[in-house]
Amino acid sequence: TSACGHCRSCTRSCTRITPFHRRRASRKETQAAASFQTRDLHVSIAMATVPLTVRGLQKLKAELQQLKSVERHAVIRAIAEARAQGDLSENAEYEAAKDKQGFIEGRILELESKLAAAQVIDPATLDAGGRVVFGATVDLEEEKSGANVTYQIVGDDEADLNLGLISISSPIARALLGKEVGDVA
Repeated sequence: TSACGHCRSCTRSCTRITPFHRRRASRKETQAAASFQTRDLHVSIAMATVPLTVRGLQKLKAELQQLKSVERHAVIRAIAEARAQGDLSENAEYEAAKDKQGFIEGRILELESKLAAAQVIDPATLDAGGRVVFGATVDLEEEKSGANVTYQIVGDDEADLNLGLISISSPIARALLGKEVGDVA
């Protein structure tokens, strides 16, 4: 008998899905193993570096701290209160609290992975030789109307157009990268 209980070739707990496991494993076990494998795939894909400014790093750390210390505990209390009401099969408050808990835990994992892969770039220490780079503040002027607008190129999580912060992956930021004063884009 093996440790996984499905086949004789396993010597420890098995999470592989082979044709034999599909026949023997329950549907729930198969789904759990598949989601485990999918989650590993997303983690390996998401490990590319994430450019952040110092302000963006502080913002993400503050959000993570808020989720872990306040939001997580509040949703645990909400689940406990909903459980105390009785029948869980028809308890909408319980389902809503469980959904919120899933969102919070997912966001915590996302923030932790982004912080682990963060490449913090301080625009004040960059010497780009007058070129537009990540973290640069750019003043743009429309040729026809003469209207001026100012943007700072920041990471994806920091972008807020109302504050003049544009994402490095946005088309306008990609067009501006490498340009110098006086260039037309």
